[in-house]
Amino acid sequence: MLKSGAGHWGSLAKFFHWTTVALILVQGTIGLIMVELPKRPNVIPVFSFHKSLGLTILAFATLRLLWRAVDPRPHEPPSVPGWQVVAARIGHVVLYALIFLVPLSGWWFDSVASLRPLYWFGLFQVPPLGGPDPTQPGLKEIAAERHAFLFWMLILIAAGHAAIALFHHFHDRDDVLRRMLPSRLLKRPPSTGD
Repeated sequence: MLKSGAGHWGSLAKFFHWTTVALILVQGTIGLIMVELPKRPNVIPVFSFHKSLGLTILAFATLRLLWRAVDPRPHEPPSVPGWQVVAARIGHVVLYALIFLVPLSGWWFDSVASLRPLYWFGLFQVPPLGGPDPTQPGLKEIAAERHAFLFWMLILIAAGHAAIALFHHFHDRDDVLRRMLPSRLLKRPPSTGD
């Protein structure tokens, strides 16, 4: 089903969730590799791809949040204590905020660095979020530090999110993780009669 129900996430919510996970893993890997590359003209395409992918994640997160506003949230399994439900909701708000803040901070960093115009996959120019400020000579470094800090916060919170889901699955043996898994992973193989 496209929409979520009382006991499961819908196929579109699952698509948004797992695609966001994949995009962030790819983006984080590229980001960590590219900062170690020598600063030469031949690495510009790597940086350009990283920036374009970041803008894609931002657009995708916006679509995800819009869908989330109209898609009902499944009920928590009855075995989940109320304090965990509240903690999960707070964790999700922080996770959503970081999914927006990391690409926005990267866009801001690119804007204040003002090295070259920002293009989304070479198709169209993206306007800057501000620009260099002669009264703040360290603004580029501040923007870079904030982008890196927010990235590591996203990784920390996302890792905690995954660890808690796995704890629910393997320790509590409830449906917290199962209801977000793609439907094809939930289908049991037919018995062979052995």
